[in-house]
Amino acid sequence: MRLVDLRSDTLTRPTPAMRKAMAEAEVGDDVYGEDPTVNRLEALAAERLGFERALFLPSGTMANQVALLLHLPRGGEVLAPEGAHLYEYELGAPALLAGALVRPVPAPGGRPDLKALEEALRRGPFQAPIGLLALENTHNLAGGRVVPLEVQRRVQDLARARGLPTHLDGARLHNAAVFLGVEAREVARGFTTAMVSLSKGLGAPVGSLLLLPKELEAEARRYRKLLGGGWRQAGVLAAAGILALEEGPKHLRRDHEMARALAEGLFRLGLAVDLGAVETNMVYLEVEDPEGFLQGLRARGVLAGRVGGRVRFVTHRDLMDEDIPLTLERVQDLLHSRPR
Repeated sequence: MRLVDLRSDTLTRPTPAMRKAMAEAEVGDDVYGEDPTVNRLEALAAERLGFERALFLPSGTMANQVALLLHLPRGGEVLAPEGAHLYEYELGAPALLAGALVRPVPAPGGRPDLKALEEALRRGPFQAPIGLLALENTHNLAGGRVVPLEVQRRVQDLARARGLPTHLDGARLHNAAVFLGVEAREVARGFTTAMVSLSKGLGAPVGSLLLLPKELEAEARRYRKLLGGGWRQAGVLAAAGILALEEGPKHLRRDHEMARALAEGLFRLGLAVDLGAVETNMVYLEVEDPEGFLQGLRARGVLAGRVGGRVRFVTHRDLMDEDIPLTLERVQDLLHSRPR
């Protein structure tokens, strides 16, 4: 039985071309700035995404936390859309590492309610100072939905009017760019800092990038080292990251098309899927017994994830064309086997 793994796009394995590039990578000690392949990746990322500098880090969580350390005073707050990864899935790191609070702002579909954001910006003398506005694009818990560029610009305008920096959690920034039909740099444009993951839909085995202005680079490198992220001969990983940036975005439209086909098929089977929320490579499904549903799928050779009370499917490059029809067949078999 073929196993269809739809738990996450982090499951992609390095391609043969990546493995070859990794094996042949020229390396040096990156803590000393002497790894030429890491330097090439960082220069490529900065140029492509429209920033002065880029910093290669082990994970998106570390990149987000370095950004918070750069921007926030201890005891300060970052305003972020409700459901943001840095609030829900980074293990309280803002409080532990930066001594900062995250204040979630209502964000239907992952898009911050601008009136609520403006209200949150009004601070009294007995409230924590706001030091940063953050966005997430695409927004995972909203179903992989895309924040429109005009919404991003409005948030940036609000921050600029109050002298605040902005940070973009762009773990799946390239998915947003493909959906919007723009260059990736357009999604990142206007933010003080931005994070991009290489190890999700772009297919690298590990790593994320923090994009930033040159005046913050030295401090960011210090925080990376403080958090245990100082690389040595990291060129073996950066080589895969270069191919992820250069080749990975070409595969994302197919990922989106597979997610749409899966969502429409699940909807035809009578399942509770919000088709309007399926914009990129994620499909969220409402079921009465998510754990039982997942166990039934697993017994039929399909792996999916649970996010709260919902089932999540994520499409990615390593899926074969027949995997979506096969998944729908197995879901149908599960539905027919369940007591009515």
